[in-house]
Amino acid sequence: MVGRIGKVVLTLAVTLSLLSCSDDSGAPEDFYRGKTIQVLIGMSAGGAYDVYARMLARHMGKHIPGNPRLVPANMEGAGSLTLTNHLYNVAAKDGTVIGTVSRGAPFEPLIGEQQLARFDPAQFTWIGSIANEVSVCAAWNRAGIDKFDQLLTRELAVGGTGSGADTNQFPKIMNGVLGTKLKIVSGYPGGNNIDLAMERGEVDGRCGWSWSSVKSTRQAWLDAGSIKVLVQLALQKHPDLPDVPLILDYAKTDEERAMLRLIFSRAALGCPFLAPPGIPADRAAMLRKAFDDTMKDPEFLAEAMQALLEVSPVKGEELQQLIADIYQTPRDVVEKTRTIVMRGT
Repeated sequence: MVGRIGKVVLTLAVTLSLLSCSDDSGAPEDFYRGKTIQVLIGMSAGGAYDVYARMLARHMGKHIPGNPRLVPANMEGAGSLTLTNHLYNVAAKDGTVIGTVSRGAPFEPLIGEQQLARFDPAQFTWIGSIANEVSVCAAWNRAGIDKFDQLLTRELAVGGTGSGADTNQFPKIMNGVLGTKLKIVSGYPGGNNIDLAMERGEVDGRCGWSWSSVKSTRQAWLDAGSIKVLVQLALQKHPDLPDVPLILDYAKTDEERAMLRLIFSRAALGCPFLAPPGIPADRAAMLRKAFDDTMKDPEFLAEAMQALLEVSPVKGEELQQLIADIYQTPRDVVEKTRTIVMRGT
C-alpha cells in the first residue's frame, strides 16, 4: 500500500513539474507571444505625451521577443495621478501593462498632493524616456507680455491640468520663489486642452510646456508670432533657444537655486515610460531593451522626425537612479518647496 501511494505521489509531482515547465513563466522569451501590452497614457489625446506614446506603440512590439501587439489608451486625470495610482495599485504586474505619466507625477509624494499619491516612485519599473526635455513658459501675443521680467509686475493667466502637473507646479514655484504674478486656471484634462483654451482666449499662457511639443504641435503659432517664449524651465538651455533666459538665472540665493533645481530637475524625466512594481526581472529587462532598441529604430526615428518630435532618450536604469537621487534632497529644501507648491491647492 505504501509503495503504491509513493508511486502516485511521485507521478503527481512529476506531472506538476512538467506543467510548471510548460507555463509562460518558465520560458521568458515566449511569454509575450500572442499577447497584448496595454500602453496607458496619463494625458488627453493630441498632446506630446499622447503622440509619443502612440508612436512608441507602433514600433516597440517588433523589438520584444514574441512580437506582442501594443495598444495605446488614454487614462487622463489629476495631472496623471489617476494613471500613476492605477499602475501602482491596480494594473497587472506581469509585464502586460506599461504607461506614460506626467514627469511631475513621481514628485507628488515628496512635494505635492501626498494624500492622493498612493505610490512609491522608487518601486516602479522605469523603462525609459523618449526625450530629456526642456520646458518653457509662453504667452499669447494678445497678453502684451514678451519678456519674463514683465511677469514680475503683470498678471498672466495660465492653464493647468492638475496639482502634480508641470502646468500647475511650475507657475506656483515661480510665484513663490521669484515673485511672478502667474494666475493658474486649473482643471483642463491635458495640455492640448490648454492650447485650445489659449486660442479661445480663456487663458493667455502656458508654463510647463515641453519645447518639443511646442515645435511638433504648434509650429504654426511660432511662425505667426501668436505666442512668445518667455523663459526656459530646465537646468540647461535648449540649443534652439539661445536667447531665451533660463529660470535658474533669476535665483538670487543658494536656497532659491536649490528649490528651483528640485522642481526643474524633472525635465530629465522627459516623457517617461514605466511599468508597475514587482514585474518579473526578465520581463523588465526585455521591456527596457526593447525600448532602447526602439529609440535606435530607423522607422521610429523617421516618424519622429516627420512629426517634429525630439528623440534624446534616457535609459530606464538612469531614470531609476534619478528618482532615488531626487528623494535624497535635504528635508528643509523639500519642505519649503512643498509649502509653495501646496499653497492655494
